[in-house]
Amino acid sequence: MIQPGARFDYVTVGHVTRDALEDEAGGVQFRAGGSAFYSALQAARLGLRTLILTQGVPDEIEGLLEPYLDELDLHVIAAERTTTLSTRGMGAARAQRVLAWAGPISGPIELDTAILHLAPVARETPVRWDGRAAFVGVTPQGLIRQWEPGEPSGEISHVPLDPALLPTSFGAAVISEQERKSCQALFSAADRCDAPVAVTAGSGPTTVRLPASVDESISQIAPPQPAVVRDDLGAGDVFAATFFVALAEGHTPLQAAALGNSAAAIRVSGTGPEAIGRRAAIIP
Repeated sequence: MIQPGARFDYVTVGHVTRDALEDEAGGVQFRAGGSAFYSALQAARLGLRTLILTQGVPDEIEGLLEPYLDELDLHVIAAERTTTLSTRGMGAARAQRVLAWAGPISGPIELDTAILHLAPVARETPVRWDGRAAFVGVTPQGLIRQWEPGEPSGEISHVPLDPALLPTSFGAAVISEQERKSCQALFSAADRCDAPVAVTAGSGPTTVRLPASVDESISQIAPPQPAVVRDDLGAGDVFAATFFVALAEGHTPLQAAALGNSAAAIRVSGTGPEAIGRRAAIIP
C-alpha cells in the first residue's frame, strides 16, 4: 500500500503486461512485461525509490510482480482485464498480438516524483496529472500502436503519432529505429521542449538527436557488443530508464546514451527481468 504523500525518485505510468512468450516449438511461457515494469525495475536497481502506477486486475498483476515487490512499489488501478500480449521473435523480427487490454488509465493521477516516465504499451497513458514531476521522460511506443479489438489476430501495427497524446512538456524521449517513421511528430514536440531524443537500434549505433539549442544536432553512440544475446525483451526499456536517470543526474545526452547502451547490453546478455543490471555495473 502506498502511503498518502509518499515521494518517489522514479515513477512509471503504463500497463504492466502479462506476456505470453511463444517459442519455436509452439510452447508458451507467461511472465511480467511492459515498459512500465522493465523501466521501473531498472530504475530501482540504479538505487532509486521507484513506483509503478498501472491498471489491470490487481491480484493478477501483484502475482506477476511478486518476485520484485521487495525492490519497488506498486499501485494498481482496478480493471476487468490485465493487458496481455502474445510475443514471438526478437528485435526487428518481433511480432506481437493484443490478447486482452486493460483500457486507458483512469484518473485522477497524483504524483510526487523526481522523474516521471510515461511508458505506454497500448495507448493507455494520460497527458495530464496532478502533483509534482521534476523531470518527464517519454517512451511513446504504445501511442503509435493499433490493433483490432475482438479480432482473432489482434496483430499490432504502427500508425503515425498523434501529438495530442504527448504531454505538453517533457525532458527527453526514447524510441526505437523501427518506430522512427511513425514518430515524426515527436521530433517537432522535442524541439519545442528543447529535449533530446535517443533512437535505439539494437546492436547498431544509438542516434541521439540533441536539443535545438545544441550546435551538433545529431550524434551516434556505438553500444557494447555482448558475447551472446540471449533475450532482448525490455532492452529498450532499461536503456530508457538509465538514459532518463543519467540526464536527471546531470550527465550530457551523449553520456546518458552511452550509459543506457551499457544497461541494455547487460540486459540482453541474460534471460528475463532477472538479467537487469545494478548501478555499480552501469553508472560508475
